[in-house]
Amino acid sequence: MSENQEQEEVITVRVQDPRVQNEGSWNSYVDYKIFLHTNSKAFTAKTSCVRRRYREFVWLRKQLQRNAGLVPVPELPGKSTFFGTSDEFIEKRRQGLQHFLEKVLQSVVLLSDSQLHLFLQSQLSVPEIEACVSGQTKYSVEEAIHKFALMNLEHHHHHH
Repeated sequence: MSENQEQEEVITVRVQDPRVQNEGSWNSYVDYKIFLHTNSKAFTAKTSCVRRRYREFVWLRKQLQRNAGLVPVPELPGKSTFFGTSDEFIEKRRQGLQHFLEKVLQSVVLLSDSQLHLFLQSQLSVPEIEACVSGQTKYSVEEAIHKFALMNLEHHHHHH
């Protein structure tokens, strides 16, 4: 009986720390830190931390929708309805993105999509994720996550 209690699966996802990249240039954008901590067997890495921008979330949702068939995919926060300061907008978007991921991670069907795992737990870019999932890379999805999810947690102290 106590075993079942231990097996309670927990997935914690946080969208935090919005940062403006390339500030002041025409191609500036905001990215967000996605922190994930879980004991779920569905995940390769128990803890991961990557940065993604809104445009990548839009891509992710489209891919999930394509693979989910009739399973509804949660909505993303709106494209851009400006209210108040951009800080306020960024904060609203951050909340919306976190809410989106929380809902996605409650869906068994969506959790089975490798692209979601690479998005959440690797530093791969969108084209690299597409290549990996379609078998065009030397590394598998799991390898990519081991290589690229652990790397960013160890950013601070470099291993030689």
